Amino acid sequence: MSFNRREFMVSTAAVAGASMLPFAPAQAGLVAKAKYTRYSATSDQGKAMLKSYAVAIEKMLKLPPDHPHNWFRNAFVHFMDCPHGNWWFYVWHRGYVGFFEETVRRYSDNPNFAFPYWDWTETPRIPNEMFDGPLTPVDKAFLPFTKDLDTFTAYAKPAMLSYWNALNKAQRKQLDLRGYTTFDLLWNDVTGYDPSTGTINKGNQAFAATDRSRYLSRDNPNLDPKTAKACSPATVMAGLSPNKFYSPDVAGSFTSSKTASHNVMPGNDTKFSVLEGQPHNLVHNFIGGVGPWDPGPYGNMTNFLSPVDPVFFLHHANMDRLWDVWTRKQQRMGLPILPTDKTERAELVREPFLFFVRADGTYVIDGKAGDYLSTNRFEYDYAPGFGAEETMQLAAAKTTPKTPVKGTVKGGVGSVTLTAAPTGPVVATVTVPRPAGATAGRTFDVLVNAPAGVTQVEADSPYYAGTVGFFGPAMHGMAHDATFAVPLPQQLHATAALNATSKQAPATLEIRLAPTYDKSAPAPAVKGVTVQSL
Repeated sequence: MSFNRREFMVSTAAVAGASMLPFAPAQAGLVAKAKYTRYSATSDQGKAMLKSYAVAIEKMLKLPPDHPHNWFRNAFVHFMDCPHGNWWFYVWHRGYVGFFEETVRRYSDNPNFAFPYWDWTETPRIPNEMFDGPLTPVDKAFLPFTKDLDTFTAYAKPAMLSYWNALNKAQRKQLDLRGYTTFDLLWNDVTGYDPSTGTINKGNQAFAATDRSRYLSRDNPNLDPKTAKACSPATVMAGLSPNKFYSPDVAGSFTSSKTASHNVMPGNDTKFSVLEGQPHNLVHNFIGGVGPWDPGPYGNMTNFLSPVDPVFFLHHANMDRLWDVWTRKQQRMGLPILPTDKTERAELVREPFLFFVRADGTYVIDGKAGDYLSTNRFEYDYAPGFGAEETMQLAAAKTTPKTPVKGTVKGGVGSVTLTAAPTGPVVATVTVPRPAGATAGRTFDVLVNAPAGVTQVEADSPYYAGTVGFFGPAMHGMAHDATFAVPLPQQLHATAALNATSKQAPATLEIRLAPTYDKSAPAPAVKGVTVQSL
């Protein structure tokens, strides 16, 4: 970076007062003077924080399973309540990580503790320190609890059942919306048991045994090329480009789908924004072994007990940092950082979040999304990482996204014809049904104008646009389609034709899916496509 942290803070704060915000900055904008700073995990300050983090993990692992700060109990907060594929994704995780950061601060004996962030754009590999001691879930400190499923069940299930029985009506309503109408249904997702077939779906098993709890290792720390592409500067900048917190056109929306609740899928069409569907989902999946360990069982990061792996909080600190980067970009441009429609805004802020735990061990049973829209709530800011400087160029350009061009579908292949050259980054949206079954794949490559005989590609292929990936198991009784926003890279063969597009020389993009890892596996049929210039 060519500027220091103070210069960054001054440059962004200078325009905050002129921002057209639906909330005052004290509620939804910049922190005037943060008490804590989240540093890059590769910095000296970040590495020092990781040592404090390890101290806290050791202590929290040793707490009894019915203690609200027990390491695994914390992971069950995410398991029971986490939103994905909807517009509460960012704000829920800000509350979850924020409260847990305060708890780690207490147990680490470091009064200045703040989670380091893993900037996988600048460093597309797990930081080396995350393989030290209890910073990896394969460490011996986890073995007494996660040796195997029987061991974990005997340890954790009785305490979780007692917690379940003590839940209030409002909490139970949230779990009902999630499909957990009984404790047995909840525990089925721990074990992978499918009551409809009477069999175990190993891929949906949230539990991970110690020796298989993380795929990446000190000797193999790198993200694979396709996951690294999802974390690349071009992909992340496409995710930061939208000028609206939410738009039904997901390519131009910073957040994913607007839904009736953070615990339900939106009918038959979950829409993943670029940042959630690309780096978030694919990093989770690859660390958990999707691909190399297909069809499961996977490591912790692939399903909803992902916070058992300590790297979860570095990954989500970076996702939260990108939300902060986007917010600052909007403020520099004088654009809203939240929905401007009063009804939409009310729907966003009043959503109940009822399962968080404070550092003093009490439960947050009256929380709502509006409590966590600002980093002010937890008094932190970020040392600059990728995107902080780069979004200043977006603010200077201040382009307006074009209307999406809707394509047609035939034989599981989408086709879009464009009659004008793009004026900015190009994002395709691809709608697919989530595959069902114990051996169904979770990740699929998006191919553009590939010859019919091409059924598998590498990340540097001129036909490879990106990868779409489903994170976590399908929720109970909620079969659905999903739409993914996928930025189209410059390396595509189709890019040259796009750049020369005109009414006299239209360009047609044919978009289909192929299995990412297993060449013989079937790929879902494309059910809808659009192409949009941001």
